[in-house]
Amino acid sequence: QVTVVESGGGSVQAGGSLRLSCEASSWYYTTYCMDWFRQAPGKEREGVAVFDNDGRPRYADSVKGRFTISKDTANKNTLYLQMNSLKSEDTAMYYCAARVVVAGGCADNIYWGQGTQVTVSS
Repeated sequence: QVTVVESGGGSVQAGGSLRLSCEASSWYYTTYCMDWFRQAPGKEREGVAVFDNDGRPRYADSVKGRFTISKDTANKNTLYLQMNSLKSEDTAMYYCAARVVVAGGCADNIYWGQGTQVTVSS
């Protein structure tokens, strides 16, 4: 079992910034593939910022140039999402997804956190 915990959400005005954090942990596994997703009310969950198979960040078109995904340099199991120039349409529950690193890449099984709410008022 992998525990995933997100933090850093909140309410901000349009144009503001937030930084989300996520930490994955397990008594057994030590390294994880980690990405950010979000789900707005009435919509499907979507990938916001993910790492591709080469470890390069990929962003949803709607957040390109405003959001930055990164991993903590000291603790690779800590993931960040820096969100700048926030818009009302960024309002959603933000989820961190973690998959155990296995030989050849990331395992298929996804562990989700409880999410952290981001609300942007215009």
